[in-house]
Amino acid sequence: MVDFGFDKLALIGVVALVVLGPERLPRVARTVGHLLGKAQRYVADVKAEVNRSIELEELQKMKGQFETAVSDVHASVQQGVASANQALQSTWSDLSVDGSSADGSIGGYTPPVPVYTHPKKNWRLKRGATPLWYKQQSGVRRHAQSGAARVARFRPPRRAT
Repeated sequence: MVDFGFDKLALIGVVALVVLGPERLPRVARTVGHLLGKAQRYVADVKAEVNRSIELEELQKMKGQFETAVSDVHASVQQGVASANQALQSTWSDLSVDGSSADGSIGGYTPPVPVYTHPKKNWRLKRGATPLWYKQQSGVRRHAQSGAARVARFRPPRRAT
């Protein structure tokens, strides 16, 4: 790129002053500044678009790599599950041959079935469990108060003169 020093810029300014005159020079300088700004913005937009397209290509490559990795992991997990299922089936068939019953009891023992119980969380109880002294200390409002009432509450008392 062309290197403009202070001396070259001063020479261009003097020539422009002589050729254009002092009345038209500010308007021309303003126009040239606007055009240079537009050119810089256009170049910056083109650079940003190129960077975005490069990043998009890289992301697509990474997506492909992740998809292949996921499919490999999925296949290995499926293979492991299938082998575990086969081992379980062979063990189960060995147990049923040894004299256990078909209802799932082994040697007369039936394992207990767990029953789901709701955790019984109550947000009202949880909210009311906070002590009032802690709420007052931390500044938690316990009652709704209008703006006028709040101003009246915190207004300093009047002094008698």
